[in-house]
Amino acid sequence: MQVKSILITLLMGIAFTSNAQDSPADSIVQLSLDAYNNHDFELFMSYFAEDIEMYNLNECEPYMKGKEAVGKLYKDYFDASPELHSTIVNRMVFGNKVIDYEHITGARGNSEAFELVFMYEVENGKIIRTTAIRQ
Repeated sequence: MQVKSILITLLMGIAFTSNAQDSPADSIVQLSLDAYNNHDFELFMSYFAEDIEMYNLNECEPYMKGKEAVGKLYKDYFDASPELHSTIVNRMVFGNKVIDYEHITGARGNSEAFELVFMYEVENGKIIRTTAIRQ
C-alpha cells in the first residue's frame, strides 16, 4: 500500500518532458494505446512480445503469460467494451520503461470510470512486461 501511494504521488508530481516523448519505448506504448482506443485488436496485439508477462504490483508470479493468453483476455475485453477508452493522465518514461497513470471509461459496458497505473517494459520494439497498480 505504501509503495502504491508513493508511486501515484510521484507520477502526479512529475512533469512530462519532451525528451521522454521521443523515446522508442514511449512510441511503442503510445502506438499500443492508440490501437487500444481504436479497438484495433490485431494492431494492438502486434506490440506485444510472444513471451509477454503481465503482473499486478507486489505479486511474484504473472497473472497472464504469453501472447496467446493475453490476446484471449483482450479480445474478450474489447468485445464486451464497445465504448472502451483510456486517457493518459500522466506519463513518465525511464529508459525502456513507460509508466502511465490512466483514466479508463467504457470497460465492459460500465459507465463508471476507473483509474490505474500501468508500467510497460519494452525491448526490441515489443512490450515484454506490464505491471498494474489497481486502486
